[in-house]
Amino acid sequence: MPHEHPLIPLITPLKMGNFNLSHRIVLAPLGRLRCNDKNVPQPHMAIYYSQRASKGGLMIAESTGISDTAQGYPRTPGIWTREQVEAWKPIVDAVHAKGAIFFCQIVHNGRVSNRDYQPNGQAPISSTDKPLSSQIGLNSEADLYDPPRRLSTDEIPQIVNQFRIAARNAMEAGFDGVEIHGAHGYLIEQFLKDQVNDRTDKYGGSLENRCRFAIEVVEAISDEIGADRVAIKLSPFADFNECGDSNPEALGLHMAKSLNKYGIAYCHMVEPRLNSDGEIKKAEKSNHSLVPMRKAFNGTFIVAGGYNREEGNKAVAQNNTDLVAYGRWFLANPDLPKRFELDAPLNKYNRDTFYIADPVLVDAASVCELEAQSVEVVILMLVSTTADSVVPLGPSGESKSSVLCEENEELPSNDALIEV
Repeated sequence: MPHEHPLIPLITPLKMGNFNLSHRIVLAPLGRLRCNDKNVPQPHMAIYYSQRASKGGLMIAESTGISDTAQGYPRTPGIWTREQVEAWKPIVDAVHAKGAIFFCQIVHNGRVSNRDYQPNGQAPISSTDKPLSSQIGLNSEADLYDPPRRLSTDEIPQIVNQFRIAARNAMEAGFDGVEIHGAHGYLIEQFLKDQVNDRTDKYGGSLENRCRFAIEVVEAISDEIGADRVAIKLSPFADFNECGDSNPEALGLHMAKSLNKYGIAYCHMVEPRLNSDGEIKKAEKSNHSLVPMRKAFNGTFIVAGGYNREEGNKAVAQNNTDLVAYGRWFLANPDLPKRFELDAPLNKYNRDTFYIADPVLVDAASVCELEAQSVEVVILMLVSTTADSVVPLGPSGESKSSVLCEENEELPSNDALIEV
């Protein structure tokens, strides 16, 4: 007899436009910094993504640069060259083999960069010429941001076109859609927010003008690949990368309402409760909420921001969202939907491995393939696993005792990182 479980809101189906989802748990876009120095995705990324794929689950690939001026971090993927597009294909195929839906997040970092990442050592581009201050960057190393060059009004359509071409390339690579990165202080948000955007042309000043660039990108990509394959991520309340706004709720509402014209696949928003480090604010409760944006947007809505199982179930049950994006917990627990279904223990993520090039990091508490296992075996394995257990490792870090893993499959690392 199959085991009966009470209704779990996160484990209920949803029709997202033309896509049929089997559950509400989304793999958030998370940079792993595991590409080569030409921003070409590497073969091990197929293992990494396929481990976290489930039939009918929605996954969002890590931030992927649209052009050679879009980069701002080492070893991040791109999708503007033939080599990059071809490298993405087997990764996408591996995800589709598990029956998952795979969107590619496309991004331009704008001023969150420096000359080392720019062609010919030129200045990064932005809506402004105001520089970022020096900050503690990846792995606690100081990132020095060069002053950006303000884009001229005539140059902006060129950037819109780069987003359009990147979306077309993503379709060629086999992705099911693209998520436009309009959050976390990158180029699109540098136009959206009045604490950064100091322009006096048609892309600055009023709320409508500041949103113009983002809407032009949405429209161009919708015309290219179809609005049902287009999504956007926004963080109106956040101040990541020194990018805040004087009236974030008005900004979020304006964007939500403006997007309704296009009928895009989904809108993905970051909760107000996150601080600039991606942590939940210590205050008991934020004065703001995404609920007004949820109500204003007519399509599928995704929330992100430090959710656990209980909070995710509550948000879906109360109709405050359709889907919940999970980052760190998903990386430390590649079988997260199954664990949430069973209310099983979760592996704790390890901050020391947030950004690391080595894809084979093994933690004894990690387990992978659960699909072929009976519920009884899964529960037994998950309940009996402890953080103190020891798994013998091979010379390259592979586990010699992978009870639930296929012979040549990489064990998932017990790691995770802040959404990007």
